[in-house]
Amino acid sequence: MKQRPFVALWTLAVAATVVAFVLHLGLRSRTVDVGYKLGVARKDQAKLREVKRVLSLEAASYRTPDRVEMVARSLLGMTPPPPERVVVLKEAAPPAHEPTNSGEAAQPTEEGP
Repeated sequence: MKQRPFVALWTLAVAATVVAFVLHLGLRSRTVDVGYKLGVARKDQAKLREVKRVLSLEAASYRTPDRVEMVARSLLGMTPPPPERVVVLKEAAPPAHEPTNSGEAAQPTEEGP
């Protein structure tokens, strides 16, 4: 009868050790899987940052006047207007009375030519 408690405790200890080992293997497997996914995500992030950088440079090149003129002439078939179609506008004069911060009207100013 003395051996029954020993065998039961020993069996319980072995079972607990097996369960702990299986749990450790499961957690280790999950850690490796998450690490792999993290590596793939970082690689994708680096690719997307490079694509963003290239697209930013490309967008900046589209804003230059030379690029706009090239697109207008080649893709849109635009040409410079003939001189008779050009209308020159005079510079707009400011209003005679402009309100100031204190709510009073400003004195009209005269501008020279």
